[in-house]
Amino acid sequence: MENGLAERWGFRGSELVNKASAISIRSVLNEVMQNMDEEDLRPTIPLGHGDPSAFPSFRTTPIAEDAVSDALRSAKFNGYAPTVGILPARRAIAEYLSEDLPYKLSPNDIYLTIGCTQAIEVILTVLARPNANILLPRPGYPFYEAHAAYSSLEVRHFDLLPEKGWEVDLDAVEALTDENTVAMVIVNPGNPCGNVFTYQHLKKVAETARKLGILVISDEVYDHLTFGINPFVPMGVFGSIAPVITVGSISKRWIVPGWRLGWLVTNDPNGILEKYGIVDCIHLDLTETWKSTAIAIVFLKKFLSLFSPFQIVDCIKGFLNITSDPATFVQGALPQILEKTRGDFFSKIVNLLREAADVCYNRLREIPCITCPSKPEGSMFVMAKLNLSILEDIKDDVDFCIKLATEESVVVLPGVAVGMKNWVRVTFAVEPSSLEDGLGRIKAFCLRHAKMQ
Repeated sequence: MENGLAERWGFRGSELVNKASAISIRSVLNEVMQNMDEEDLRPTIPLGHGDPSAFPSFRTTPIAEDAVSDALRSAKFNGYAPTVGILPARRAIAEYLSEDLPYKLSPNDIYLTIGCTQAIEVILTVLARPNANILLPRPGYPFYEAHAAYSSLEVRHFDLLPEKGWEVDLDAVEALTDENTVAMVIVNPGNPCGNVFTYQHLKKVAETARKLGILVISDEVYDHLTFGINPFVPMGVFGSIAPVITVGSISKRWIVPGWRLGWLVTNDPNGILEKYGIVDCIHLDLTETWKSTAIAIVFLKKFLSLFSPFQIVDCIKGFLNITSDPATFVQGALPQILEKTRGDFFSKIVNLLREAADVCYNRLREIPCITCPSKPEGSMFVMAKLNLSILEDIKDDVDFCIKLATEESVVVLPGVAVGMKNWVRVTFAVEPSSLEDGLGRIKAFCLRHAKMQ
């Protein structure tokens, strides 16, 4: 009887959810960790994720903690917030981001989200339409692939070039783009590569996007976490060349990913995303940036054939109307967090990351089966290539990571999770003593599995 009822009801879950979940970092790390040796008395070294908040060296500033406490105790932020976010928080973000731009952002350019991940979810959902495709970097942050799969948005990958400091292969971007391409994504500073794009390269990215008539989505969740020769340059600097959607959060720079406060920003000084209709592009009073080339008209015709500009901004607002908001008291704390955090806190975090990146890069170079194309200059990660030909009984990067976790209680992320088979992504934003211990265990593991010469 019960079996007959089960067959008659026939409940089934969504295949799209399973497809999206299977390519998430959490899913891959769970697979890596599920066979760990529970009898190993050594502490597990987590070099596979990007959350340093558990380590004493990476505690957030007391100013941020006090700001949240003050906001909560004020009783002013216990209710629902506007779906786009409360005005003081949006104004504070506009002022914070405008410090690095050649123009001023308005609070109306800012939309608050539950961390950067919801900002990604918002823009990919807004851009998804029948037959649309989006260009994503390889290697890249797999949440984009996961949510594109959930939204039935076709993904096309362009390569980041390790021999050129992980620059975008712009020739590949042009070759992949067609009339249904809606946007390209960049992550700067880079996850998973630890690269930082130069001003000149970012300008070429913007010029390519204008030529092709597509948006640039710039993931800047690691903004200002740079410690190499290249300073952080926001993609919004080039918003007058092509419209830019920036996503970011306080998660990484303030070391508070659990506070879940992010933003989506329209960097669009020419007003293309909200002012002009399809007919208007013929009569557009072009700025000096655009007057020098007929590409402006080509861009607008291509862009406006894909979207009504009113729909981009309106759809962002519309999506936020049917989804959840970041906690109101964290929004209430944001102006104080952004305005009062002192430079010495940021300097401390950057110096910790610089020293950790040096240790990680140098220790990995001592391991014969591992190659790092370049020293990381930003974010919290480095990509390392495995030479499996000199290892015994290791099939691929997933097998390497599973056996490393089982034998050494060290967790690193298989490269296949970020689009690079037989590579690994190593996180160095951990306690310095844990980093040294973890890298030592990785070396011991590789030596133990090395083929006899």
